[in-house]
Amino acid sequence: MSTLPKKFYQRDTVIVAKELLGKKLTRKIGNYEMSGTIIETEAYRHKDDPASHAFRNITDRNKVMFGEVGIAYVYFTYGMHYCFNVVAKKMKTSAGAVLIRGIVPEKGIKKMQENRNIENLKNLTNGPGKLTQALEITKEHYGIDLTKKIELYIEEGLEIKKIKKSTRIGIKDGKEMLWNFQI
Repeated sequence: MSTLPKKFYQRDTVIVAKELLGKKLTRKIGNYEMSGTIIETEAYRHKDDPASHAFRNITDRNKVMFGEVGIAYVYFTYGMHYCFNVVAKKMKTSAGAVLIRGIVPEKGIKKMQENRNIENLKNLTNGPGKLTQALEITKEHYGIDLTKKIELYIEEGLEIKKIKKSTRIGIKDGKEMLWNFQI
């Protein structure tokens, strides 16, 4: 399978969030590989989205959201979890990113279970903090080009026809936007 090209991410953030469903997220550590199908995402845009890290202005933390598309935006939250996003936005839009909230584990499941110290597959990668812990995604992955087959990337996958949309999870502002997407 080939990685998603830059042009895939050079579109409206909300559209990209929907179309990332069914795609394959892969994490390589040396010769070892862990992967799964993306089943939940959330879109975060710029000036029209008060829940976005980019809403107020550019900072050291969010600066990749204002840059090149297809780049990993990883941040630490609640003092204990990493969240993994991919920069996605139209060319004329200043910033945007899609939060990857969940995957269905497919390859390297035993290692993911060890990383999370959990047996239950249903709860292994069904949240952004769980996903990053299982796949060993950390701040070190901030700025990685996800269109290249290196240690972290997103590939083609299934075409999804039926998508559930709802409000985003764990935010105070912008709750009315139905920008959480799930299979």
